[in-house]
Amino acid sequence: MKENGRRQGAPAPCAACKLLRRRCAEGCVFAPYFPADEPQKFANVHKVFGASNVNKMLQELPVHQRGDAVSSMVYEANARVRDPVYGCVGAISSLQQQIDALQTQLALAQAEVVHLRVRQTASFSHHGFGPASPSNSGSPSSKLMNSQAKPMFDMDMVVDQASFGESMWSC
Repeated sequence: MKENGRRQGAPAPCAACKLLRRRCAEGCVFAPYFPADEPQKFANVHKVFGASNVNKMLQELPVHQRGDAVSSMVYEANARVRDPVYGCVGAISSLQQQIDALQTQLALAQAEVVHLRVRQTASFSHHGFGPASPSNSGSPSSKLMNSQAKPMFDMDMVVDQASFGESMWSC
């Protein structure tokens, strides 16, 4: 009995054999890695590497390494389809540039926090504004300090935000 042009019980050809329009043999090297329901996976690999080269690479590898090799080929093929010149190297380079920019931003933010804390400490000790200082208990500045029940970091940002831009570059 035939069903849709195939014998009943015959396995569906893998994506590679389907694209290459050949019969998928029982020991097909492509079948475990390129299932029929993922045709684009093999199409991109075939476009970049060629079926013969992929076949040779898989045949030369031990079975336990073939899955990783296919994953690498699929990743590179997809990257080459998106960027024919640089492929995955272009993606890696772009990500490295993003990491560098974010590390620079983080370093600047950390430097700003340290700078503000140093200025705050210097300002408080220079003017006698210690939280445990009994001499300023009735002063307006101590009332201002006590009325601000903010975490230390928020206070750092309030203390000298306006003059930060000028003083940061004068150090």
